[in-house]
Amino acid sequence: MKKNKNRLSRRLKIIEGQVRGLQALVNKGAYCIDVITQTSAVKQALSGVEDALMEGHLSHCVLDQVKSGQGAKARQEIMKVYKLKRK
Repeated sequence: MKKNKNRLSRRLKIIEGQVRGLQALVNKGAYCIDVITQTSAVKQALSGVEDALMEGHLSHCVLDQVKSGQGAKARQEIMKVYKLKRK
């Protein structure tokens, strides 16, 4: 988990820098397409973080819940995330 936490933290710091860059682009009145291109990159980066978190959750937390007889809880969590991703 610590290795994954460090990797996710690093990715989030990169995204933070991208968002600051977006702010700078908007403040200087950059070309709209350039701003949109960067917002798309940020969304893709955040999606990558979500995917990594979900993979870790499924690999550890959900498996542990199922093994300990908490299958209904695991299913509810998976459905909650699934519904969030569909929005």
